[in-house]
Amino acid sequence: MTTDTYQAPESVSGLQRFGTIAAVIGLVLTGIGFAMSGLERFYQAYLVAYTFWLGVSLGSMALLMVQHLSGGAWGIVIRRPLEAAASTLPVMAVLFLPIIPGMHDLYHWTHADALSDPMIASKAAYLNTPFFLVRAAFYFLVWIAISQLLLKWSKEQDETGDPAYADKLAYLSGGGLVVYSLTVTFAVTDWLMSVNPHWFSTMWGPLFMVGQGLGALAVAINVLVLLGKTDPMDRVVNSSHLHDIGKLLFAFLMLWAYLAFSQFLIVYSANLAEEVPHYIARSQGGYQYITVALILLHFIVPYSILLSRDVKRDTVRLRMVAAWLLLMRFVDHYWQVAPEYHDTLSVSVVDVALPIAIGGVFLTLYAMRLKSLPLLPLHDTGLQKALTHHVH
Repeated sequence: MTTDTYQAPESVSGLQRFGTIAAVIGLVLTGIGFAMSGLERFYQAYLVAYTFWLGVSLGSMALLMVQHLSGGAWGIVIRRPLEAAASTLPVMAVLFLPIIPGMHDLYHWTHADALSDPMIASKAAYLNTPFFLVRAAFYFLVWIAISQLLLKWSKEQDETGDPAYADKLAYLSGGGLVVYSLTVTFAVTDWLMSVNPHWFSTMWGPLFMVGQGLGALAVAINVLVLLGKTDPMDRVVNSSHLHDIGKLLFAFLMLWAYLAFSQFLIVYSANLAEEVPHYIARSQGGYQYITVALILLHFIVPYSILLSRDVKRDTVRLRMVAAWLLLMRFVDHYWQVAPEYHDTLSVSVVDVALPIAIGGVFLTLYAMRLKSLPLLPLHDTGLQKALTHHVH
C-alpha cells in the first residue's frame, strides 16, 4: 500500500479562486439583469440555472454510488472529485429557497384561477403549494443523508483503514441508487415538468438522470485532467484511466441520445393533444435552431469524436470534449424549460449571469472540499489496482 498522502496541489486553490471570482461577477451581472428584466424573468432564469447545477451534484452522488458498487480503477481516480461535488448538496438545499417566493411566477398551478382548468383541477391533490414544499424538503433530507454518509464513511475509511467500510459503502450505494432514482424522478417532475401541468412523459425522469450523470462526468473529467498536470496525480493518472472514463462518457452520451429520441418517438407516435405541444413549442420561435444544434453539437459531433480511441486517451482532447458537453448540457437544460415561459427565443442578462453565479458558488465549495482530503482514497481495496493500471 502506498505511503503517499496525495494532498491537493496549488491548482485546486486556483480553481477555488476562479469559482469565487465567477460567483462575484455572476452576482453583479445578475443585479444588472434583474434591473433590466424584472422579478419574473429572474425567477425563471434562476430555476433553470439552479436545477442544472443541482443536477451536477446529484449526478456526482449517483456516479459515486455506482463506483462503490462496481469498483474499478476508473472510479478510484475520480472518487474525490465526485465526493467534492456531492458535498455541495447542503448548500444547494439552501439555494432552493429563492424558488419558494417565486412559485407564483414559475408555476401556473399556484394561481387562484388555475382550478378552473380541468387538467390542473384533476392534479390538485398533488400540485398544491404545501405538498410541493413538503416533498422538496423530503428530497433534500434524503439526498443530504445519503451524501453525508458516503462522505463520512469514506473519510473514516481513510483514517482507520478498516476494510468493513467498503462493504458499508457498497450496501448504502445499492439502496441509495434506488432511492436516488425515485426521488430525482419526482423532483424533476415537481420542479420542471409541472411548469407546464398539461405536459407529461414517462421518460422525463430517466432523461434527466442520465443528463445529470453526463454533466457530473464532464466536470469530473475536467478536474481530473487539471489534477493530472501536477504532482502528485501526474504520477497516477495515465491514458488507461482516461480511456476508461472516456468510454463511460461515451456510454452516457449514447444513452442520453437514446432516451431523448425515445421520448420524441413516443410523443410523435401517440400524437396526443396534451403531449405534442411540447415539441411544437421547440420547433418554432427560434427554439428550432437550438433543437438542430442539440442534435448536431450535443450528439452527432461529440459522438463521432469519442469514437476515436486516441481521443479518449488524450488529456487535451478528452477535456475539450467534456467541457463542450457540459456547455451543451446546460443548453439542453435551458431548451427543456425556457419555451414554457417564452414563446420566442430571447436570452436576457440573468439567463447568462445566474448560471455563472451559481456555478461559481458550486466550484468554490467543490474546491474547498477537494483540498480537505487526500486526492485518492488511501485505504480503499482498489487503490493498488488503480495505481498499477497499465497503459495498453
